[in-house]
Amino acid sequence: MDNLTHSLIGAVLGQAGLKRKTGLAMPALIIGANLPDVDAACFFWLEGTEHLGFRRGITHGPPALVLLPLILAGLLWGYDRWQIRRGTRPEGRLPVSFKWLYLLSLIGCLTHPLFDWFNVYGIRLLEPFSSQWFHGDMLFIIDVWLWALLGFGVWFSLRRERQGLEWMRPARLAIALMTAYIGLNGAITWYVEKSSAMREPYPRQVIASPLPLAFWTRERIIQLEDGTWLSSDWSGKPAAPGYAYPKAERCHMPDEAQLATGGSQASAFLLWSQAPFAERADDGSVILRDARFYDPRARDQFAVALPAVQCIPARTG
Repeated sequence: MDNLTHSLIGAVLGQAGLKRKTGLAMPALIIGANLPDVDAACFFWLEGTEHLGFRRGITHGPPALVLLPLILAGLLWGYDRWQIRRGTRPEGRLPVSFKWLYLLSLIGCLTHPLFDWFNVYGIRLLEPFSSQWFHGDMLFIIDVWLWALLGFGVWFSLRRERQGLEWMRPARLAIALMTAYIGLNGAITWYVEKSSAMREPYPRQVIASPLPLAFWTRERIIQLEDGTWLSSDWSGKPAAPGYAYPKAERCHMPDEAQLATGGSQASAFLLWSQAPFAERADDGSVILRDARFYDPRARDQFAVALPAVQCIPARTG
């Protein structure tokens, strides 16, 4: 999910009562909920689509989810001690417990892969032991309804706290409503995937991709027995095999030797892609794309060009 959602998750957990466990609990929860995204720094040294094969991997796997909270807890504990030495520690701050700082940082970190798993982009939960992608297909990567629900819950909880009223209940209610909302989306995804798998053309795999704003709708992306991907446009009308939109001209997927001409860009793309297909470029060469993220308004994203590989037209019917 986006970092605003991750931050709101940490904040609502704190307002639900966890921030009473130790001083600096809120920074531990909010920073911890964002900490696995430290891998975004890869944009400084990776080019093109190489970041696709790096993001949501090593910093989202089991070893990192143990070590990152430890580092965060140590930094927060050291910051508190530094303020004590300088005489600038706020008087109202609760005593700082390293144990609770670590546990809250760990809770925050663990919410991150969980919510990343909820969307169609996915996450490599087992890195570095396995590079398999997992995706729950329940939420769009940016969910404004979650923003509204969690944002209001945190704001109302803080408002009641400033007024000296009971303040944990609004945050807990927001968590309960969020859980119900995610459960509803999970049920919608389950229904779409099951119903699609039980009717012609009886696909090998189904991805029910949530759409922005209209959380109750899904874009169906299916893989046929021959490996071809078939998907739908925003209106739900069938598209040509391998494409989310019917105007694309499909090519046969290149073989290993042809894919190798794409170098590290193609390797990273194929590591990341869950629904790869080949499209004809204007010059007759091949462009690799992913049916989950094929948007004609942003055709240069999530794609790798193979200029040395000529398109062999594939049957579209």
